[in-house]
Amino acid sequence: MNSNTQPIGIFDSGIGGTSIWREIHHLLPNEKTIYLADSKNAPYGQKSKDEIIALSMKNTELLLQMNCKLIVVACNTATTNAIEELRRKYNVPFIGIEPAIKPAVNHSKTQIIGILATQGTLNSELFNKTTEKYQDTKIIEQVGHGLVQLIENGDINSPEMTKLLHSYLTPMIEANIDYLVLGCSHYPYLISQIKNILPPYIQIIDSGEAVAKQTQKILKEKIGFSSAEKSEPIFYTNTNPKVLSEILENKYTIEEIDF
Repeated sequence: MNSNTQPIGIFDSGIGGTSIWREIHHLLPNEKTIYLADSKNAPYGQKSKDEIIALSMKNTELLLQMNCKLIVVACNTATTNAIEELRRKYNVPFIGIEPAIKPAVNHSKTQIIGILATQGTLNSELFNKTTEKYQDTKIIEQVGHGLVQLIENGDINSPEMTKLLHSYLTPMIEANIDYLVLGCSHYPYLISQIKNILPPYIQIIDSGEAVAKQTQKILKEKIGFSSAEKSEPIFYTNTNPKVLSEILENKYTIEEIDF
């Protein structure tokens, strides 16, 4: 396989997909990455399927203009509602992010798992097809109303966030779950808060590492790795860059553009 120094494109409905970007950057530090934070339109989870597809196409076309060799849809809602459409329309490999139901079901001792996700993910056809496979496990679904907005506003450790998380997680604890699946790429930024609420025997699963490994696999089999030295990632946002910069620990330059 020849080397390929074109960038990997990553998009999300805001800053949450940086949790996926971190895993990709950690596993593939020589790859150039371009990240689009569509915070102006966050959250996608409350939009119609048609709106989600239109926004996903807009983001994809911008990344293709930037010569990306592969696109990671770092948003559960966009993956579950739009990725099939994107694959039909554009001649570039797409990697999506889905809630990690399978490993939770396979490892659960109580056969009861919880999933915290957006309305758009839980209502999607793809998610319902996935959960239908696991009739023997009780899956407790909870929409994380308000969580994405608080993260996008930089209010991760606010009393309001703590109150919401308690209200969403307490019924799951009472239902005897032993795994909690995080079904939104924003939610890994809440793990320390969630751990303060959950008993220690409940395991938390997110999809970041699996997405990074799939990215590595596609590069190896189909596209080629970059032969460049470690490269500086590029971040674009269409709203105030301050929160994105803070979540990245002010280590990188964030450019605000209109898209």
